[in-house]
Formats: sequence, C-alpha cells, structure tokens
Amino acid sequence: MALRQVSLLMLAPLLFAAAAHAGEKEPSAIVELGGAGEWGLPGASSYGPSLAVEFTPIKDWLEIEVGVDRMFHGGSGEWGTDLLFKKPFTLSDKLEFMVGIGPQWTFSREGTQTGAEFALDFMYWPTPDRKYGWFLEPAYSYSFSRGHEQSLSATVGLLIPIP
Repeated sequence: MALRQVSLLMLAPLLFAAAAHAGEKEPSAIVELGGAGEWGLPGASSYGPSLAVEFTPIKDWLEIEVGVDRMFHGGSGEWGTDLLFKKPFTLSDKLEFMVGIGPQWTFSREGTQTGAEFALDFMYWPTPDRKYGWFLEPAYSYSFSRGHEQSLSATVGLLIPIP
C-alpha cells in the first residue's frame, strides 16, 4: 500500500511539469538517481539507493522535489519519502545551488514516522547542452514521532533531464 502511494507521489510531478513547460527549452523534469547515507544523531548509520524527480513550477523561484529511498541497516531496512520545496540559485553556467525544506515520511516494520527535512542541493552540469549532470545533497532531518530522532544524510548521484 505505501509503495503504491510513493509511486503516485513520484509520477504526479511529471504530469504537472509537462504541462507547465510545453514550448520551453528547459527540461520538464530532472531525475536524480544515486546513493544515500544517513547517520543518526546519535544512532546507527544506514545506506541505500535513492531516486527523486524534480520539476520547476516557477522559474528561478521554486523547484519541487519528490524523492524516495530504501535504507538498509543492521539486517533491516526502511523506505523513506520526502517532498522538498526549493529555492534555486544559478551560480554559473555549470553550477546550481538550492535550499529546500519540506515534510518526510519513513515506513518500516516498526511503523510510520513523519518529520521535516532541510536540504542543500548542489548540481553540476559538465556540458553546455546539460544532457546529464551530477548532484550532491546534504540534509538534516527531524522526526515528529516518538523519540524525535534526528539525522544527517547525504545523497550523491546522476542528474538526468527529461525533455
């Protein structure tokens, strides 16, 4: 059930972005495919794959990212999702920086947790045509659930623009 909701959450931005960017040269969305690491404050660390879709509803002002990851630690794992609202800054033709905040949800056998996430997003586009790029996204998370867990994380990977 939770996986189906995550899938719908991931695909919805693509539909909105395609309508918003019809006729523009900018990509309708950008897929972020990579690996993530998370370190509890204090607590255990976990690692796993990450997938996110980012689109721009308001150029130079607002980008929205919907992400999902599968983290593994100590023989068990959990699914995490987030919805980040980001303010983009263009530093050069090749380098972009974004500051974002939004809700997050974690699904595991112990139950569902809700929280908030603050992220910084660095994007590097090595070629002028921006057919691919690289990203680094460090983040801080705070859980609203019992125990109020806190963590630092970093995700790194490949950027794939969707025309």
